[in-house]
Amino acid sequence: MEEWVGSASCVVQISALSTEMGILPTPTIKFSTVVGIGIKDEIIGTRVEDLNKLRLWLSEKSDMVLGYFSYDLKNLLENLESINSDRMAFPLFHFFVPRMICFVDGDEAECYYHGEIPDCFDSQDSAISRKIGDSKPQPQKSEYVEKVKELQKHIQLGDIYEVNYCIEHGFEETVVDPYGLYKELQEVSPAPFSCYVADNGKYLMSSSPERFMKKSGNTLVSQPMKGTNRKTADNEVQKALLRSDLKEVAENVMITDLVRNDLSKSAKNGSVRVDELCGVYEFEHVNQMISTVSAELRDDVHPLDAILNAFPMGSMTGAPKIRAMELIDEYEDFSRGLYSGAVGYFTPDLDFDFNVIIRSILYNEEKKVVTFPTGSAITINSDPEKEYDECMLKAEAMRKVLLNHAK
Repeated sequence: MEEWVGSASCVVQISALSTEMGILPTPTIKFSTVVGIGIKDEIIGTRVEDLNKLRLWLSEKSDMVLGYFSYDLKNLLENLESINSDRMAFPLFHFFVPRMICFVDGDEAECYYHGEIPDCFDSQDSAISRKIGDSKPQPQKSEYVEKVKELQKHIQLGDIYEVNYCIEHGFEETVVDPYGLYKELQEVSPAPFSCYVADNGKYLMSSSPERFMKKSGNTLVSQPMKGTNRKTADNEVQKALLRSDLKEVAENVMITDLVRNDLSKSAKNGSVRVDELCGVYEFEHVNQMISTVSAELRDDVHPLDAILNAFPMGSMTGAPKIRAMELIDEYEDFSRGLYSGAVGYFTPDLDFDFNVIIRSILYNEEKKVVTFPTGSAITINSDPEKEYDECMLKAEAMRKVLLNHAK
């Protein structure tokens, strides 16, 4: 696949978001990775009116559509704002019909073209001068602990029950080979919902382990992830500890309940169900607690609205969601932008699959800035110092990859 991914105006590579889909001329294509290159048609959103345009555009296309939603799309969905600067500068959403799309399953690939083959096959130059600059100043542990204690006061007052609080790691004056970095990240930290996005000098390299939402026929599935501990040599013990950790279980249950509520806005009466609660799964470096919630989509709800009714995802916000998002903007010192958003695709019949943008590196080529935010869920029972350690654990693999990338 390397020769298909270059510095095109828009490239999206998504891994393991689905296994089969309907598309002409082949009735069913199974795939583990889908790659879209070049732009036949596109829509970029910055205003409320653009959401109506996107709804109509998706219905009219009857084609494969790839793209993303940024976290700050919340400001169009609710009476919210983001007071901090976003140096990555991704739009609120960007979707496109690729000029070329390839479906990969193991060693086999099927590619389809709109017109001529795109002239964007130049691979990233592996000889590019790579440089990692100074680390972005980030909160000291004492400062982080103080902010978490302030958030816990809001919990005590009944403002919220849980909030996902994040900090931003990064490097200034940095130059990377984006696709080379993505491949290195996959080697160190492979994940089932990984993705690579190249969009006009802005890049996302993600090893996301989390699904936001999938639609297959009339069935919606969301898989909130809350609860983390380090993977060790004696990992069955670690997994058992995670299952029995009352604080971690409480985090997951609260967000699962929030997801149930989000899906109910789009679901047929009585169809929302929890298929698995607090399952523990192994990843490369950590164990994660994941629940699965499903529902049947109502006939009068457009598939896009099923996403918007649940966006941003509960695992990256908190409960109640709107108040949690207000506090996130107040206490975090950066605008999340694409981080905490979602990357995915729509099929011609408007099935879809989207991830949660976490465990991700973002790069603005023009500004020479790299960031990789991490966060954790804060509840009344959270130990602020342990939450800080969890943020550092989640950043560990990405920091290591970046430092090795420049050697």
